[in-house]
Amino acid sequence: MVALALKDVGASYGRVTVLSKVGVDTLKSGSLTAVVGPNAAGKSTLFKRIAGLIAGPGLVELSDAANGDRAICYMPQDTGANAVLTVYESVLLSAKQGGGWRVRDDELFEIDAILKALRIEDLAFRGLGELSGGQRQLVSLAQALVRKPEVLLMDEPTSALDLHRQVEVLSFVRDLAGRAGMIVLVALHDLNHALHYCEHTIVISSGEMAVSGSTQEVINCGMLRDIYKVDARIETCSHGKKFVIVDGIAA
Repeated sequence: MVALALKDVGASYGRVTVLSKVGVDTLKSGSLTAVVGPNAAGKSTLFKRIAGLIAGPGLVELSDAANGDRAICYMPQDTGANAVLTVYESVLLSAKQGGGWRVRDDELFEIDAILKALRIEDLAFRGLGELSGGQRQLVSLAQALVRKPEVLLMDEPTSALDLHRQVEVLSFVRDLAGRAGMIVLVALHDLNHALHYCEHTIVISSGEMAVSGSTQEVINCGMLRDIYKVDARIETCSHGKKFVIVDGIAA
């Protein structure tokens, strides 16, 4: 089973330090972790650092990974997809990255299954340039999943989706993480999604880790006031789920 740990991880752009001293104890296979914090806090930078796209101090320790350089997959918020390709071609191209170009029947079957699971099979032969922002996010998720990563980093994957699709995608990813034994980290702005779907939460603020731990413990009134500068309450639904109600801007 794959495991991921972060030890004093940081990152810089030139001489400017944008992330420092992020430390997280071992995240294990099948886990879904929320990464939350204000805009420009350093969430995307953290994902790029974990994925090895930028350098920096500290250690990203991935143990027992079987897929080598394909073990970690970063799904950015802005996909920058080639508008000339069709959806199917883009997912197939992602599947063949780092491998030979001979296409096997089982690979085509797997692509079909992923598009169907995400309910975008009807988009298969449409050009990427024809899609809405939400549709492109779903295609980006298909491109990530077809690579069979052991660690999946999702940067605000539901920002362009309507509420129904947000719930659908997060439920699908949570269930898939459990079935496939993936470690999934997802950057979210909606803290209620974090409370509902993620057992672990990392809070990033001003380029540093503010707190990390159980989602139910981390998302509390004090954190919301200190990090987000809002007065808020944590309520409990009739079925036992907690949710955030914001009353206003903190004085």
